Amino acid sequence: MVDVVKPGDARFFPRTGPHSLASLAALIGAAVDQPDRLISGVAPLQTAGPDDVSFLDNRRYADQLPGTKAGAVILHPDFAARVPVGTVALVTPEPYVGWAKVAALFHPAPAARAGAHPSAVIDPTAQIDAGAEIGAHAVIGARVTIGAGTVIGPLAAIGDGVSIGQDCRIGAQVTVSHAIIGNRVVLFPGARIGQDGFGFAMGKEGFLAVPQLGRVLIGDGAEIGANATIDRGSAQDTVIGPGVHIDNLVQIGHNVNIGAYSVIVAQAGVSGSTTIGPQVMIAAQAGLTGHLNIGRGARIGAQSGVMSDVGPGEEVLGAPAQSAKAFFREVVTLRKLAQTGRKSNKAGG
Repeated sequence: MVDVVKPGDARFFPRTGPHSLASLAALIGAAVDQPDRLISGVAPLQTAGPDDVSFLDNRRYADQLPGTKAGAVILHPDFAARVPVGTVALVTPEPYVGWAKVAALFHPAPAARAGAHPSAVIDPTAQIDAGAEIGAHAVIGARVTIGAGTVIGPLAAIGDGVSIGQDCRIGAQVTVSHAIIGNRVVLFPGARIGQDGFGFAMGKEGFLAVPQLGRVLIGDGAEIGANATIDRGSAQDTVIGPGVHIDNLVQIGHNVNIGAYSVIVAQAGVSGSTTIGPQVMIAAQAGLTGHLNIGRGARIGAQSGVMSDVGPGEEVLGAPAQSAKAFFREVVTLRKLAQTGRKSNKAGG
């Protein structure tokens, strides 16, 4: 049996602190009693102790709040009255955002260890800031530029001419080519950035590959998940906007343009030349055909097959995708028909 332990195993996650409640409150914009009280770590409600800070965001777990032994809890004003004696309430309208900030305070991303591993292969024309870290057996091509504080993981391959900004994290075995990457970008292990797009011309003698002459542009603060693939553009660029979060195992085709702060969840696929507006959410295993326009703030449900444009703020489900209201109306109708059929069969003996 595995013992229940608090998050932040010191073997993997260096910890700072302790931090005062005053500093935690200032970080999330909350008022606080006992400002000088010290907190040593973070933990969920059910395992937190008097030296920990926890959080409550989902009403499903509200019943755990009265019994928590946490020293402090980040929560919405609706739950403040249920905080037990001895626990300090850090009240904020966005508890999960507050938790993210506080957890990052206790467990910040490790700083780059400046310098290159002796086994790294670095072209002499590459321009690498002295504060960057280059991992074991990484390969850095000609004319590459890498900014201060950036970490290039082991066995990563950075192709000729690639530009990577400051404070980026390029994971193990990532490959990057034909790309311009901004600051604070994270590429998780195994991501493939900038390979040929899937473009062919059909001739009498079969398929003829079309040269893919575009780039991949990745904006500041974007995150690309493990084993995700982003093709470079054909005659224009593939663009991943600032703050975009792409989950593991996602495929982005050539010439796709994704607006700022959109989210694409695991195993989704976006075909070439589709434009996705800002703050769009695409759920797991959704598939989008090419040359579509997805409006700002649209929501695409899991396993949806999107074959036509989606308007701003619209929510679609199903395959082929349709408005959520129409989808659920059809589900209810089919269920009623099925129930009617069963009753008729029973009545008929």
